[in-house]
Amino acid sequence: MIRIAVLGAIGSGKSFFAKQLNIPLFCADAIVQNLYKTNKSIFFKLKKIFPKYLDKFPLKKSQLVDIVIKNPNNLKKIIKIVHPEVRKRMQLFLKKNRKKKAVVLDVPLFLENRLDLSTDILVLIVGDKKKVSSNLKKRNNFNPKIQKILKSLQMPIHKKKEKADFVVKNNFNSANIKKEARILLNKIII
Repeated sequence: MIRIAVLGAIGSGKSFFAKQLNIPLFCADAIVQNLYKTNKSIFFKLKKIFPKYLDKFPLKKSQLVDIVIKNPNNLKKIIKIVHPEVRKRMQLFLKKNRKKKAVVLDVPLFLENRLDLSTDILVLIVGDKKKVSSNLKKRNNFNPKIQKILKSLQMPIHKKKEKADFVVKNNFNSANIKKEARILLNKIII
């Protein structure tokens, strides 16, 4: 099975590109959102650390944002609880799809968390900084403080570019991204 990992900065279009590949997709962000809504164990572990902020299940992203804004170091505490469960889900996904020709991994901190294997195909999505910034500001949950904190966890783009097997320039034209995804898939799988 070929593992295709999609990399990029926050708002670069990683998830949109990953979906266009039309192969089994593991989306870490979707898993995290699901865990916040369904995993009581994670809720109780976080409530134990942050009792003033968390009152009832399910977890609300806005509560976690407040926790991180109060003290950016709290993000590391949250990650320590949430990421192991995300990793378990990723392993289950890979096991379930082991007979597939290829899978795509949309994991924002893929390299930073050392999830990469030497055989992975790394695809970096790069967008114009002004367009990325403009798109981020349009998001309902946009918070510049949180964006800055999350960006500090990410490896610089130039280092990701050095590691990437392919670089896709995202001009935020969906037809173009779909075309780029088809071209890339043909290069990798055929």
